[in-house]
Amino acid sequence: MSKIALVFPGQGAQKPGMGQDFYEQFPEAKAIYDLGSEKLGVDLVQISFTEDPRLNLTEFTQPAILTMEVAALAVLEKTAGLKGDIFAGHSLGEYSALVAAGALRYEDAVQIVRRRGALMQNAVPEGKGAMLALLHDNIESLGLEQKLSSTGVTFANFNSLAQVVLSGSREGIEEAEKIFAAEFPAGKAIHLNVSAPFHSTLMQPIESEFMEYLKSFSEYIDTAKAATVLSNFSGTFHENATFYENLVKQISGSVRWVQNMRVIKGAAETVWEIGPNRVLGKFFTDLEVNAGSIINVRAIKKNFPDANLP
Repeated sequence: MSKIALVFPGQGAQKPGMGQDFYEQFPEAKAIYDLGSEKLGVDLVQISFTEDPRLNLTEFTQPAILTMEVAALAVLEKTAGLKGDIFAGHSLGEYSALVAAGALRYEDAVQIVRRRGALMQNAVPEGKGAMLALLHDNIESLGLEQKLSSTGVTFANFNSLAQVVLSGSREGIEEAEKIFAAEFPAGKAIHLNVSAPFHSTLMQPIESEFMEYLKSFSEYIDTAKAATVLSNFSGTFHENATFYENLVKQISGSVRWVQNMRVIKGAAETVWEIGPNRVLGKFFTDLEVNAGSIINVRAIKKNFPDANLP
């Protein structure tokens, strides 16, 4: 029997109205939104389905995306019988993957990612940090980590064979951009509209507080089930002994998504991306992997014609 990988995008995939069709048509999805709103004391329906500015504040973005992804998965499981064997997520998406694998309960995960988002948002004074995407064919072969080492920036995301993302101080990012432009004029640099330098060493001061909060849920966390979930920090599957450490270090460490995708390519025959937008499927294309995408109810109807849909 062929193995199925379920993957979940992270912050940046959000859009107003995401998940609304799941919420309105399926009681399983509505129950998840209601539970999340109750646990957080905020209206996730208001945040997610309207032009609410909180959707782009990291503290609320993260639980809103997680909720949409978990709700969509619940509908897929109910209507199409979709079950994953391997799970992965990009940054925030790793928490959706842990919920999908049964390692985290949704009602705990939604509180954990809200705290994670708040800590990340407030870790660095506004305007002091920045993130920069670098695009170039076969970017792995350019030796960028050595060429940019003097700038002090962190390689935040290894997203695809053609894209990496840098994170760090604004001065360091500006210097890195100059070096990249001079060395590789055929490349492209794009400044990201973010509120803080995520996945950089500037995030390290918040890790101890986040570890304490994460471990307050340890009674309900099944680290054994995390063995089917890929770690962004290590690039390989979670292990019991390092589960908490690697999940916390993910905040300041690099998201080794290319490595995650290579593991999936070697271990699964089918890949489904579940989230508000098709983000990760484009990265899989570089590795000659076709990842299907479920972003709304219409996508279920298209990809699972035998699904039990109203």
